[in-house]
Formats: sequence, C-alpha cells, structure tokens
Amino acid sequence: MDDSMNGSQALSTRTAGLYGTLQVHYQSFLDRSTPHSGARWTFTGFALLMFMLRIVLAQGWYIICYALAIYMLNLFLAFLTPKIDPEMAEEIEEAEAADESGPGLLPTKNDEEFRPFIRRLPEFKFWLNSTKAVLISFVCSFFAFLDIPVYWPILLFYWIFLFVVTMRRQIEHMIKYRYVPFANFGKQRYGGGK
Repeated sequence: MDDSMNGSQALSTRTAGLYGTLQVHYQSFLDRSTPHSGARWTFTGFALLMFMLRIVLAQGWYIICYALAIYMLNLFLAFLTPKIDPEMAEEIEEAEAADESGPGLLPTKNDEEFRPFIRRLPEFKFWLNSTKAVLISFVCSFFAFLDIPVYWPILLFYWIFLFVVTMRRQIEHMIKYRYVPFANFGKQRYGGGK
C-alpha cells in the first residue's frame, strides 16, 4: 500500500513538473511574440478565417459564431475605451475641488499638461483574448451537441444592430471628451527643426 502512495505522489510530482515546464514555455512564447504585433494579428486573422470557412462549409454552429462575435465586440469596445472614464474623472475632480483636501486629476484643457491615452484593455491582451476565443470557438465547432439549430439571419441582423448602436455611442463619447484611441491619428505633430 505504501508503494502505491509513493507511485501516485511521483506521478503527481511529474505532472506538476510537466505543467510547470509547459507554462514556462507558453510564457516564453508570449514574451517573444510581444513586439511582433503584425505577425500576431496575422495569425489571429488566419485562425478567424479558418473558423469562418469551417462555419460556412459545415453550415452549422452559428450560435458559436454569434457568441464569438459578441465577445470580440466586447473586447474591441474595451480596447477603444480609456482606462479612466472622463465622465467619472470629472465627477471625482469636482468632488475633490469642493472638498479641497486632495490634488485633482490630470488637466483636461488644451493649455494644460499633456495626458496620454491609456486603454482599458491593452493591445496585447486584446490580441491574446481574441486568439484564445477564436481557437476555442474553432474547437467547439467539432462537437455536434454544440450545433444548436438557429435561424442565422436573425443573429446576424441582431449583431449588426448591436455593433451600430454601441459604436455610435462610443464615437459620441470619443467626440464629447476629445480623445483618440489610435496612436497616429489626430495627434498634434511638432516640427523637428529641420
């Protein structure tokens, strides 16, 4: 009986060691891929294309495709949104100004100090979560019990409706608080003295 306990402990130790090794290799891969955003997004786009091709050719798993589209829309909105919402920042600033016990937030006027755009969801996490979602959806499309019969045009219309409404609201928010979430678009450029 003691031998079986030692055998199971050795197996669990080997399993933990293998899991730790795999985790180190996975993190190393992520660290090496960080500066290569073009290659990362190309892979994700290719995986998404293969998933869509699988959906079209198999003519099923539309609910999986819909869930993926909703999740990716949610990720995209988090990517476009600032980490600190300007509406909430104004309320906090007003409360601190009335209280006068603490310093205010960073300036928001044109003649004041520069304040960088910090995303709620950074690009790397956006890519990583999108890639995981696409790969999980692709694997799910091989299980027949997940092929729930639905009328896909309704799902497509509803997703387009959600996209238009949420993006309109997001663009209005961007215009109202004058922030541009894209690095090289709409930013003031200064001459290099050439």
